Amino acid sequence: MRTGPCSAAHAPSARSAPARRRACSLDCSPDFRGVARRAYASSRITNPDARLFTGPRGGRISTAVLRDATHWDEVVTSLGHEHLRRHDLRHTGLTWFADAGVPAHVLREIAGHDSLLTTQRYLHPDMTQISNAGHALTAHLNPIRTPLTLAVQPAAGRRR
Repeated sequence: MRTGPCSAAHAPSARSAPARRRACSLDCSPDFRGVARRAYASSRITNPDARLFTGPRGGRISTAVLRDATHWDEVVTSLGHEHLRRHDLRHTGLTWFADAGVPAHVLREIAGHDSLLTTQRYLHPDMTQISNAGHALTAHLNPIRTPLTLAVQPAAGRRR
């Protein structure tokens, strides 16, 4: 079952090329699989590679359609987070996956990135993780910093 492009529509930046849109199959929860199967069975889709979820004109779901369907602008304004962008949710979601222990190479596939370096730019540790990393380093270095008592051995052939 085709679910549409894996990678989001990224605005081209000076540092990277525009994201390629590639179709992929996503593994999803059993609950969602049931919903998707029922939707597929009740639809008039004859091509198994066709998109199951489409925009109002039958094509892919664009960011504008998503914005309008979720009333994004009104919601973030009412919450006092006008600066929040929908793309920020990709960063949040991937960071939460990483915090849950999902390996980076799996996150790269979920995000549809070609490069692990791109995926790593989406991961943002919180201050607790940064503080814990500092404590872990301190604990690791503590035995090294403990002064050692060295017994001085006289050189061979000399006596005091």
